[in-house]
Amino acid sequence: MKKILVVDDSALMRRVLCDIIEQDERFQVADRARNGLEALELLEKNTYDAVVLDVNMPQMTGLQLLKELQKRKIPAKVMMASTDTKEGAKTTMDALELGALDFVHKPNNAIDCRENDFAQTFLRTLEGVVESKPPVFGRTFAIESLKTAKQVVEIVRKHSSSIAGSRIVAVASSTGGPKALHSVVTKLPKNLKAPVVIVQHMPAGFTESLAERLNSLSELTVSEGRDGETLENGHVYIAKGGRHLNIDAKAGGKHVIRYSDEPTREGVRPCANYMYESLAKSSFDEVLCVVMTGMGADGTVGIEHLKQSKKVHVIAQEQSTCAVYGMPRSVVKAGLSDQTVPLDQIAQEIILNVGVM
Repeated sequence: MKKILVVDDSALMRRVLCDIIEQDERFQVADRARNGLEALELLEKNTYDAVVLDVNMPQMTGLQLLKELQKRKIPAKVMMASTDTKEGAKTTMDALELGALDFVHKPNNAIDCRENDFAQTFLRTLEGVVESKPPVFGRTFAIESLKTAKQVVEIVRKHSSSIAGSRIVAVASSTGGPKALHSVVTKLPKNLKAPVVIVQHMPAGFTESLAERLNSLSELTVSEGRDGETLENGHVYIAKGGRHLNIDAKAGGKHVIRYSDEPTREGVRPCANYMYESLAKSSFDEVLCVVMTGMGADGTVGIEHLKQSKKVHVIAQEQSTCAVYGMPRSVVKAGLSDQTVPLDQIAQEIILNVGVM
């Protein structure tokens, strides 16, 4: 049975979250803490399979605790319980950058947490965090990887005429995805010869903050995709949380974003399968599919369908660099992957495959 630490300053919220956890026979609440300071004391003495962490608490907040865990090199697997305010979404991005592996949007009212939909989402997210690898401290590829990516751009620029036709990069990611996307998107050049569309499993209200964060750190433009927006090369579009993203082909080789509200698929919305299946009717000469860290198998069925009608090249993130080796494993196991690539090399492989303008 997996041992969970629950950290929340509200006694009622602690009780509700503990009830949800204990209803699943795979999990057991091993300890409870009222703030980050109490949690830190427990984490220095004990090991847990996951920590459910509130953000705003007295004495030590969730973010302050994450900073302390980094400083003391305590490799806890943390799932944030976040509010859906604009400020809450920004704080969630900070938490993911500080080593939290995933998050769940916590209703403001403890009574609403007892709703079945929330309990299911909470337990599925917790399962992903329990299955994740703990964060690795003091390991950064940033400078070396950026140098390599820039060298690749120069090489590709010299041979850009050899990359003919129109392409699109379609990325699927889930648990551990925001941090992995940071590693990939920030290394792509502004003159990338393809649009990039990303389905990151997230609820409504959080993808805009993710896009803003990536945009502030990247050469190319990153935004939350708008319904009816025309895709352009050198632009990254992140699917709006809570809706399925589809790509609609228009006359003259143009493509626009269309959202749909079908039920969850693979337990998620947005679901990358819809994005990949919609690209079957596109006029792109080739689709570069990139499947990154995440629990489950989203992307596999969509890519299978897509391969029946389009030229497709599939990059799967290599196992040791995934927080959760679920979605990439599914693609590899189905025999759909053309390349298995470590996280810090995915950007250069995208550049080599689609070219620069």
